[in-house]
Amino acid sequence: MDTPTKIRFGFIAALWLVLVWLVVVSQPLTLWTIFMIAVSGIVVWVPLYKKYIRNDSGNKKQ
Repeated sequence: MDTPTKIRFGFIAALWLVLVWLVVVSQPLTLWTIFMIAVSGIVVWVPLYKKYIRNDSGNKKQ
């Protein structure tokens, strides 16, 4: 993974963590809130993993 991609990952991680923190602070922590945080994590991180991490190992062979 090159440096700009690492910077993007860091920025997205920081933004996602701040948004999760805002949700947790603004309302009581219930099972529904935890479920929504998990779903948002899947929606954010799985496509990024598939695009950059999983395909990165295949690009090194070329």
